[in-house]
Amino acid sequence: MGVVTRLTRRRRQLVEEKARVLNRMQCDLQAVCPGLLAITGEADNLWFLNLLACRDDIRKLAGLRLRSLLGIAAIGRKYAALIQAWQACALFSDEAQWAGPMIVADARRILALKREIDALETAMTEIACDCELARRIDTVPGFGAVCSAELAGEIGTLDRFSTEASLALYLGMASLAHSTGLHPGSRRPRQVNTRARSAMMTGVARPISQVPRSRAYYDKKRAQGKTHNQAVCALGRHLVRVLWSMLKHGHNYEMR
Repeated sequence: MGVVTRLTRRRRQLVEEKARVLNRMQCDLQAVCPGLLAITGEADNLWFLNLLACRDDIRKLAGLRLRSLLGIAAIGRKYAALIQAWQACALFSDEAQWAGPMIVADARRILALKREIDALETAMTEIACDCELARRIDTVPGFGAVCSAELAGEIGTLDRFSTEASLALYLGMASLAHSTGLHPGSRRPRQVNTRARSAMMTGVARPISQVPRSRAYYDKKRAQGKTHNQAVCALGRHLVRVLWSMLKHGHNYEMR
């Protein structure tokens, strides 16, 4: 396994772990102190996680003074005001005694995962600079260094694929016909690399807001009755053809 592949797979595992821990923490917070959860739009905001992690007993957050709040990383006066408004009517359920430590532990774990993911992404970006495949993919608007490194690591070499159709199957951007009786349909092939497909879905979604032609193609598919994911996959299928040509001929992406 190459260095890029190992780094990108490790990052993917940590991202998935972070999502699981975050979902668990949010469920516990909703049960223990819904008012606290309500002050943030995103529970994985750095300031909110730092707040949850700053005391072993979550109930003590209700008594923190302004000076203590401003001493917590990423909490300025704006967020301190939100916290103080919550403190004025803070309520905890009876579950806080035993579920509170779980919330604190999860917040600290998410912070640790964020640091690990950031470090991996920095390493991936540096190593990807020496990978021709990653450099080529990175020229496609919206893909970015992380998606490009992940795709390069999972593809490995284009020599593994006989046609661009086989590459599209591997990346999860093509479906196989699967009809029953009078009802036409399709199914996802078993050859799909789920890690590569996730990277493609992320990378393909970004050009929709950055590249007018990609947006027009996406809107066309939605107008035809496609769901969001189906329209993204259709655009992804088109981009696989572009990637195949780029990588086969050693060209970078060109905006037309």
